[in-house]
Amino acid sequence: MKKNKHEKYSLLTAITMIVGTCIGSGIFFKSDNILMATQGSILLGVLLFILAAIAIIFGSLTIGELAARTQKAGGLVTYAQEFVNDQTACGFGWFLTLIYYPTITVVVSWVIGIYVDILFHMQATLEEQLFIGLIFLTICFFYNIFLPRFGAIFQDISTFVKMLPLLMLGILGILFGDPVAGLNDVSPVAIMSSGWLMALGPIAYSYDGWIVATSIAHEVKDSSSTMPKALTIAPLLILSIYILYFVGISSYVGVEQVILLGDAHVGYGASHLLGNTFAKLIIVFVIISVMGTVNGLVTGYMRMPYSLALRKGMIPFSDILKKVHSQLDIPIYSALVAFLICLFWLVVHYICTKFSLLTNSDVSEIAISIAYVLYIVLYYQVFKLYLKGEIKSIFKGVICPAFATLGSFIILSGGLQNKYIIYYVFFCGGIYGLSQVYMKRHQK
Repeated sequence: MKKNKHEKYSLLTAITMIVGTCIGSGIFFKSDNILMATQGSILLGVLLFILAAIAIIFGSLTIGELAARTQKAGGLVTYAQEFVNDQTACGFGWFLTLIYYPTITVVVSWVIGIYVDILFHMQATLEEQLFIGLIFLTICFFYNIFLPRFGAIFQDISTFVKMLPLLMLGILGILFGDPVAGLNDVSPVAIMSSGWLMALGPIAYSYDGWIVATSIAHEVKDSSSTMPKALTIAPLLILSIYILYFVGISSYVGVEQVILLGDAHVGYGASHLLGNTFAKLIIVFVIISVMGTVNGLVTGYMRMPYSLALRKGMIPFSDILKKVHSQLDIPIYSALVAFLICLFWLVVHYICTKFSLLTNSDVSEIAISIAYVLYIVLYYQVFKLYLKGEIKSIFKGVICPAFATLGSFIILSGGLQNKYIIYYVFFCGGIYGLSQVYMKRHQK
């Protein structure tokens, strides 16, 4: 097979990109939200982590079947175009480019500001937290454009760094806490109430990011075999680490304290387990962890406009956006557009947070739920490949797509608990509709 000159990422980078993008702010940032939704039940939280994992584990295995069958740029857009049609690919691309990627990227960047504030006891305002996040986001786009190899190295390093606080706090929390009592403390009222499904929103946020790795599939060495491996190994690793941390920190710090302290529960638990000096070090690791997540998101997102531009009639200014710098091998104009869209959503996120428009939520959570609905379209294509005989294994062609679809509905059920989802659905539907109108006019 002729070697693709654009192949620059290894299996390790693909795995660390998935793990590094998923594990970052979510588990630290959303643990209190999960306990609030489950009315303090650690066991219900663990159950929901497992249920939500169905979406990512079987979703990854299913998407891996499509990834193994193409090496074209675009990730989900490519899969939609090759296995569904151009119209679906264009709709997917607009949703990912204008809503999904930028909302998640902006929220995670903000979390950097939150933990820098916690580290230095700055008592920072929302504006200051967002400004800190914006500084790193700008730097991240810069080095991913001009030093892409550095971005890959940072992804690998930050993934291993972020494991340390999760493993240390999880293991020590279980050893010195009382996990048995915590897991046995289940309120019948909490079980009977549908409110605990609200925890699926924050949990989906914690898991999200695994799909981002597909955007660099065409730049992964031997992607047809490497991507399915990465999409299999990474989700199982993520689930194990999440449950370990969630049970450990909740058992040691205490449910009430985690809810009361919010994002500061990480520093509180670390200082009591390891002392103030090590607690600060843990917070530094958490910041690096979140930076790694932003890095992974930016790496994937800045290629999305470029991926659409490669396809006739899918995005304005395609002649400019599909230009790749001859020396850097990076679509610079595509990255610039992605950055500008992030700035727009940064303002939207600021308004929503400043005026508490999304209670116990943020601008990214509903977008994540809607994204899982779109994935179902691709899962069905894998089932069709099985029916055609192109996939021989009943596990890969039937069981995986079925459970991936079930997982998507589980995630969606959490999103439906948000009272604003109907407005978000109309907004996303409007973006999808605009993509179809644009395509009809420009793909003649």
